[in-house]
Amino acid sequence: MIELRNVRWAYQGGDTAVLDGLDLHIRRGETVVVCGPSGSGKSSALRLMNGLIPHFHDGKLEGEVRVAGEPITDLAQVGRVTGTVLQHPRRQFFTDTIDTELAFALENFGTPPERIRERVREVVAEFRLDELDGRLRELSGGQQQRVACAAAVTHGPPALLLDEPTSNLSPQGIADLTAILRHLRERGTTLVIAEHRLHYLRELADRIVVMQDGRVAKEWCRDEFPSLTEEMMREEGLRSLDAPERVHVAPASAYGPSVEPGESRPEDTESTSAAGGATAVAPAAGRETAGGETAGGGVVLRGIRCAFRGRPVLDITEAHLPAGVITAVTGPNGAGKTTLARVLAGLQRHSGEVLLDGRTMSRSRRQRETAIVMQDVQRQLFTDSVTAELRLGAVPEQAPHAATVLADLDLDHFDERHPLSLSGGQQQRLVVATARLSGRRVVIFDEPSSGVDRRHLRSMTRTMRDVAEGGAVVLLISHDADLLALAADRELRLRPIG
Repeated sequence: MIELRNVRWAYQGGDTAVLDGLDLHIRRGETVVVCGPSGSGKSSALRLMNGLIPHFHDGKLEGEVRVAGEPITDLAQVGRVTGTVLQHPRRQFFTDTIDTELAFALENFGTPPERIRERVREVVAEFRLDELDGRLRELSGGQQQRVACAAAVTHGPPALLLDEPTSNLSPQGIADLTAILRHLRERGTTLVIAEHRLHYLRELADRIVVMQDGRVAKEWCRDEFPSLTEEMMREEGLRSLDAPERVHVAPASAYGPSVEPGESRPEDTESTSAAGGATAVAPAAGRETAGGETAGGGVVLRGIRCAFRGRPVLDITEAHLPAGVITAVTGPNGAGKTTLARVLAGLQRHSGEVLLDGRTMSRSRRQRETAIVMQDVQRQLFTDSVTAELRLGAVPEQAPHAATVLADLDLDHFDERHPLSLSGGQQQRLVVATARLSGRRVVIFDEPSSGVDRRHLRSMTRTMRDVAEGGAVVLLISHDADLLALAADRELRLRPIG
């Protein structure tokens, strides 16, 4: 189905080849997982398979690439036989609504209108998209990923390529995606999945291909999976094949309709009834009242409410986010986690007030006091070199630490590289570095581990810990159980409302 023979590829302006002697053959109907360290060439290999290299990206290509038996000379033909799901789905949307996005490829291929309408109805039902409401830009990252998966298969391609498809998905979202992939596999679809999280693919994959320095370094077939030990995976820099265990940490002091009910510690919290009659976790009387002197430094939220198009999406009666610790914000897709990040960063209109160390913070002040690492970090890269990117965001007192931070995040040998020439994981770590050097009082990491391998999870955690120990209020929004186990000190678990 897909054949890469002795492929060498270097992006225009790049000083080294990203793919160098890549040989890979994928049979029709096979499910192949492509993994390896950040920067090993996984995403570039997928771009070869869907024709984006060399038709969209400039550079020098050597070797032979065939998809469905044909060379990738005709981009339209490659598009008919492949579907692609990118790590950040909003980059691949062409329209503003779910039904028009699903219809887009079929319209471009000249499919009769009645067949388009019929096929869109089938896909909406298959992917349960009728549960989603609103325009694409108003959906959560995980919900957008679901739409992107559906749009990629609407025209019925024999091969589906997925680049980090679980990067923004909740555990339930991963389970839903796994069911979809299993269904496609049973239908005979060829699946190629570039991924760091491997546990959900253990029962689906026919092969695991490990890339290193732009070529295949190792392959394991399905019969070999049971013999792969945790030590072997660690040596390769890969995440575990076993599902991560949920690590429970102390709950944040918070209550309100958007706060998930949970067990509370008697010495810190007591159960109370939130709006609508739901049981929630509230601060205990006389112990830790949000905003009070006993709460210590940090951010206090009071009466925070947000709505999109008249639909409530976030409602927090009161919450305390202390300085000096990492507070994990968790919950299913669509629970309002990124909306909360936007409120704290002064980017989202809302009712209620936000206080820092007991003083009310206006939206403009929050914009000055907050650093945020977004899910799609390409939107935060502005300069022409890694060094310039750090210099742009660093405060003078943090500038001397720039070299150490780059080394910790394994970016020191990229100091003069253009940020957009880095891999997705390297870009993610670069924006984490800029947040570390920003000197801001509030630092938010929104799904920072997408595109990040096992080794760099730990260096990223150390960086976040440094920020917290410097006295900042640190929020970590994540579905990544591996990262949460390493980094979270407290947990604010949100739930959908409305």
